Amino acid sequence: MENQFWKHIQTVKNSAPLVQNITNFVVMNNTANALLAVGASPIMSHGHDEINDIGTICQSLVINIGTLDNYWSQAMLKAAELAHHTKKPWILDPVGAGASHYRTTLLTQLLEYRPTVIRGNASEIMALAQVKISRTKGVDSTAVSMEAMEAAKLLHKNYYAVVCVSGEIDIVVGPKTSVFIKNGHALMTKVTGLGCSATAIIGAFIAVIDDKMEAVATAMALFGICGELAAHNCAGPGSLQTQLLDKLYNITASEFNNTLNIELHD
Repeated sequence: MENQFWKHIQTVKNSAPLVQNITNFVVMNNTANALLAVGASPIMSHGHDEINDIGTICQSLVINIGTLDNYWSQAMLKAAELAHHTKKPWILDPVGAGASHYRTTLLTQLLEYRPTVIRGNASEIMALAQVKISRTKGVDSTAVSMEAMEAAKLLHKNYYAVVCVSGEIDIVVGPKTSVFIKNGHALMTKVTGLGCSATAIIGAFIAVIDDKMEAVATAMALFGICGELAAHNCAGPGSLQTQLLDKLYNITASEFNNTLNIELHD
């Protein structure tokens, strides 16, 4: 699998997929820039009157429920329904799952439209699968990724989605295997919204790569490696953001392949 990763990265750059994002406004700028850095073209659109038009021209959809109100929630449902009926790949980021009844209700509705990929931290994935956990701490995880393996497998079984659990070790659960990605850096947790950027980048990869499991694993590996390399050359969270964006844009094959650290598990 990993032998295909660099090829997939180049496919995204060469294809420049158009990715629709209905995401939270805390990270909208960072998310758009991350997509541009990997070679994709972002559209940040949540207007009800253009959902059908935008959804038709885009190659994938990213839904991130970080900042909610009724208008945005309805936009998400309309876009997810369109993606489902047109068989367009889409990814759900269940930010803060379990934190409120409102979020839980919306997520239950969104899951009916069968996301291609679900990506969240351990607490979010466990809450989404309704595995017993302590209350989620806002958008932060109160569990580590390994604790969410059972929940990830349950979500995959119930919704046929590739499930990604982000954490110190990123875990990607697919139909036949699981991938453990051991890249990244602790400093990345000090910058808000990097998980949201990872979700958006997955959206770019699932737009143009047929094997969705490989698409998710490649995107997460790329993001983790770029964060790891950026952290080694920055002074703190502020400069990490800048250097991460630069590295997503200019990473070389040797940097990627020499830093990649993954394990495959049945």
